[in-house]
Amino acid sequence: MKWQGRRGSSNIEDRRRRGGTRKVGGIGGIAGVLILLAGLYFGVDTSQFVDLGSSDVQSSQSTEVTPADERAAQFVSVTLADTEEVWADVFARQVGEPYQAPTLVLFKGQTRSACGGASAATGPFYCPPERKAFLDTEFFTTLENRLGARGDFAAAYVVAHEVAHHVQNELGILGQVNQLRAQMSEADSNAMSVRVELQADCFAGIWARGAQQKFGSLEQGDVAEAMNAAAQIGDDTLQRNAGQRVQPHTFTHGTSEQRQRWFRRGLESGNLADCDTFSTNRL
Repeated sequence: MKWQGRRGSSNIEDRRRRGGTRKVGGIGGIAGVLILLAGLYFGVDTSQFVDLGSSDVQSSQSTEVTPADERAAQFVSVTLADTEEVWADVFARQVGEPYQAPTLVLFKGQTRSACGGASAATGPFYCPPERKAFLDTEFFTTLENRLGARGDFAAAYVVAHEVAHHVQNELGILGQVNQLRAQMSEADSNAMSVRVELQADCFAGIWARGAQQKFGSLEQGDVAEAMNAAAQIGDDTLQRNAGQRVQPHTFTHGTSEQRQRWFRRGLESGNLADCDTFSTNRL
């Protein structure tokens, strides 16, 4: 992916050098730890489901920001700037309304959000009330070394996916879905979550198409990197790699095949209407 020397976004809130927070108390034992680890793999803030049962104490220690962290931050800034321009164009042509870009919070270690605690264990996530995406730049190391999703464009796919949740929020989709999920059984709520996440993958594909058309930033192998990332974080693949039996009723993001297919659909189409995962019987 060609990104060096290009414009970065001003919508970055950098919390990496602040003294972080540490917890006093427990998080619900082993069950809580497993939930937070699941967040790391599924790329969602799961801390809201864990009873932290603790208070936050401000740490006086500053966080070390390495050269690798700085490179990751620059990369995220450029990628976010690309999403801003691409989605502004898409909204102008297909929605008829201006696009209001989100803020992306960079942190290292842990921080707080209106959706709960954020740490390396939660993975990247989007918080609708704040209209902010949260990302620990260390996640890119996890993505490459632990999940086997290598390359700049794999990382860009992660950023684009979280921004896609903001697009869903701007379009009023997240609010409607959350109202429905509050009235559903756990299994039905999970199934609705899958549709949300697959649509975000499709929207990420729309961004990739727009980035190539607008900036010519894609290089040979970039789409393959994004497709591999989508495959590595499919629910079925994650469960198998964790030595678990595949349990479709617990899926919250979709299978590897589904995530790849919906990303490619957005990439090939470029149309929001073609990313309607809520009206189809074939996900």
